[in-house]
Amino acid sequence: MKKVMFFEGDIETQGYFSRQIAQAMQELGHEVFIYDLSRAWSSTEKFFRFFEKGNTVLINFNFHGMSGEEYFLDENDQTMWDALDIPSYNIVVDHPMYYHHFLEKVPHNYHHISIDRNHEKYMKRFFPEIERAPFLPLAGTQLYPNKSNVPIECRKYDVTMVGNYCPPKTFEKFITRIDDEYTAFYYGMIDDLLAHPDRTVEEVTEEHLMAELGEVPQEELKKALAAVTFIDLYVRYTMRGQIVQELVDAGIKVHVFGDGWQHLPCKHEENLIRMSNLDSVGCLKKLCQSKISLNIMPWFKDGAHDRIFNTMLNGSVCLTDSSIYLDSILHDGIDCSIYSLKHKERAAEIAHSLLADVSRMQSIADEGYRMAKAGHTWAHRAKQLHELIEE
Repeated sequence: MKKVMFFEGDIETQGYFSRQIAQAMQELGHEVFIYDLSRAWSSTEKFFRFFEKGNTVLINFNFHGMSGEEYFLDENDQTMWDALDIPSYNIVVDHPMYYHHFLEKVPHNYHHISIDRNHEKYMKRFFPEIERAPFLPLAGTQLYPNKSNVPIECRKYDVTMVGNYCPPKTFEKFITRIDDEYTAFYYGMIDDLLAHPDRTVEEVTEEHLMAELGEVPQEELKKALAAVTFIDLYVRYTMRGQIVQELVDAGIKVHVFGDGWQHLPCKHEENLIRMSNLDSVGCLKKLCQSKISLNIMPWFKDGAHDRIFNTMLNGSVCLTDSSIYLDSILHDGIDCSIYSLKHKERAAEIAHSLLADVSRMQSIADEGYRMAKAGHTWAHRAKQLHELIEE
């Protein structure tokens, strides 16, 4: 059975995901090693004691270990993964448009894992030379797996939102950096996405470029997409802010755990209760005390987010927008509650209705727990990874 290496010590959430998968891989019989990126040189020494030629693989997130880190390069700039012929399975939790510079120089035995099926299509179109592993949606963690979840009626928070906020105006410097014509072009794309939130950034970008220039060569389109990541961030945070505003201004108290929420203007700021940023375990603790956990998808239109399954596994009601993938696994009013980004005002109506009916909330929370427990934990994803690396 393959030995498996993971990373921690950089992005906290991805290190937490890695530890969850590593634990499940151990239970499946794999020997695992977690490389601490914050202690690179000592971790490298430990890795070489763990490494077994021809029987070691790497499972990483977002190109950790492949981002030009000097301790993974030899004097000829060859990566350790190539030098030791270690297959890598990279789970990319953001849109590939953010990583063109890494995708152009991946290791030889590299396998790209997408968490959204639109990301898979993007890779097939723009990076067909890269081997793609099967779609692997994000998963969740039950903080106290040996205990019953706290009943809804005993929970401390009416509505929580776990995640950061960044004012859209932060990205205006990228929108206005060239001239008025480009500024109008970029805002046209933003307006289109906000009016049609079921569309992807790549769809809208290509359509607007073709309307402006006619046919666009594939390589030029590829370059353009890598240059408009600020559009993705602009619409993502605009929508996140608007949904929270809808709830807060409708009189619902929302506890937000994350950075940047002091920059969100609300008519009824007394209902926006800003709490400190938390690590993964801290977030799960808050979900254990939440009646409703609000999710706003980060513009994944055919995938999931770990907030959804974390919410369900820890006994809270998930209030979320949907996606093509989520429509295939979730059941509105049964195991979750779904609002539409096209009708944002309904999110507050749904939240009010839920909070007025504790038994309904408990029923949805219970069904959500059963659904997530049956197929959407990191142990389930580890089983898929086990089958992949043992092929």
